[in-house]
Amino acid sequence: MGLLRWAIIFFVVALIAALFGFTGISSAASGIAQILFYVFLVLFLVFLLFGFLHRPRIH
Repeated sequence: MGLLRWAIIFFVVALIAALFGFTGISSAASGIAQILFYVFLVLFLVFLLFGFLHRPRIH
């Protein structure tokens, strides 16, 4: 959950910076938040797939 938490923090920083007119900081924080979110999403899907493939089989 740490990766998702950092993505949310950068998203909030981007929103606050945009509110005060700091467009450079806002776009940078927004870009970082997007990258972290996509990395989180890919890792979540990979672990979900491994969880389905490696679960114990009941005979």
